[in-house]
Amino acid sequence: MRPRGVRCAAGTVGANKAKFTPMKDTAPHQALLSISAMLLAAGRGERMRPLTDTTPKPLLTVRGKPLMQWHLEALARGGFERVVVNTAWLGEQLAAAFGDHFSLQPNSYMPMSLSNSEQLTLRYSHEGQDFGGALETAGGIARALPQLGEVFWVLAGDVFAPDFVFSQAAVQRFVVSDQLAHIWLVPNPAHNPQGDFGLDASGLALNQAPEQFTYSTIGLYRSALFAPPWCDMAPGNPTGVRAALGPLLRAAMQQGRVSAELYTGRWTDVGTPERLRLLNQPAPIDATSADSGVA
Repeated sequence: MRPRGVRCAAGTVGANKAKFTPMKDTAPHQALLSISAMLLAAGRGERMRPLTDTTPKPLLTVRGKPLMQWHLEALARGGFERVVVNTAWLGEQLAAAFGDHFSLQPNSYMPMSLSNSEQLTLRYSHEGQDFGGALETAGGIARALPQLGEVFWVLAGDVFAPDFVFSQAAVQRFVVSDQLAHIWLVPNPAHNPQGDFGLDASGLALNQAPEQFTYSTIGLYRSALFAPPWCDMAPGNPTGVRAALGPLLRAAMQQGRVSAELYTGRWTDVGTPERLRLLNQPAPIDATSADSGVA
């Protein structure tokens, strides 16, 4: 039996907004920050049926490689070494496809000997095996927290964003800020014309603004967002509580604790067979029509 969900963050935080400390520039010679990434791959992919009846959505092929491999390659290029993948629907296929390690493949532009920073260690949070189904985004993150550390990336395994750079500079700026999350927004696609969040001139994410953007499903997070007073799930979510991420983000935004920036590179929520078909056309066209990234 799948556990019932709870509302995190509702009515649990103080009324006074925290003072916003912008993400500061840091010296380029700082050592690499080896933080983890959480790759969300537990969803059923109902809108992608029948393709997802036998294949989990992150393993669907986009331009010659599994969709989630594009993210793994980008993380490896950024010097990040650890990824936690949550699974539920057909999760055994994900572990079988990628195993415990992933490396960039040498080619004419890359030396044959790869450094440790170009290799990823993969770990899995098997929500389907443990609880009979996916725990939604916040529930899944909370479940994986013991493997993630204080600061970590979160990204959806079914989004195609080949131009996005997982940069050390972004992590360094986030670490020295007092924000609970830093998210990347994208221009609104056709299927989400109202957007999800606003963005003010100082870089704060807003629940409402004259101009709204869509959440890309990529962000940097602190573990504190998934603990009291923001969320009342027990550490590691041992009972498998299902919880969405949207209410947590909105509560933190209300207190001025979420920053954001606009990403204008290629981005597609691969949520329908038609979007996948468009991405795989020989001469790619714009397939950015996507539903909201907030779950």
